Amino acid sequence: MKVGIVAVGHVAPEVLSRIAVGLERILPDTLATVIDAPLDLPVSAFDRRRNQYSSKQILDKILKYQERKGLVDRVLAVIDADIYSSELAYVFGEAFTPGKVALVSLWRLKPEFYGADDDLSLYALRVLKESIHEMGHTFGLEHCPRSFCVMFFSNSIFDTDKKQSLFCDQCSLQASIAITNIGNVP
Repeated sequence: MKVGIVAVGHVAPEVLSRIAVGLERILPDTLATVIDAPLDLPVSAFDRRRNQYSSKQILDKILKYQERKGLVDRVLAVIDADIYSSELAYVFGEAFTPGKVALVSLWRLKPEFYGADDDLSLYALRVLKESIHEMGHTFGLEHCPRSFCVMFFSNSIFDTDKKQSLFCDQCSLQASIAITNIGNVP
């Protein structure tokens, strides 16, 4: 499976590279490539009242990009802005389930957002967990009831910190089947 990782707006290139390495390490038979040309942050997705961007509107833009380019099986977009879903005050990410595109926000994954000291290793682990989680949704995986599974719903940063960066046995089997079938779909 080929995954393209693309920035929406400005994202540090080393963050994208770390995500690529992590995806290849955790997802079987995955080749992750950083796409050099970032996508523009869609001004129309910004909600002035909330001071956040609509994840759904950004996902729609990413899907059009993926369909137009068609060079990869999945696109994981990364944004350094606060995002929300219509039914939630904020989200760490969102994906079409199942689908070909996912979005991860770095905004609330930074330790300094919570008043803590900058901690690169904690930040990198949070970003990886949420990236794997959103990719899992693209395979059709729903939220897992097991709090240690990467597919567990993160209602807060504490949930993200508690879970592992790996799928539980059941979610791993579902992900493996989905990844295997990606190459078989015309």
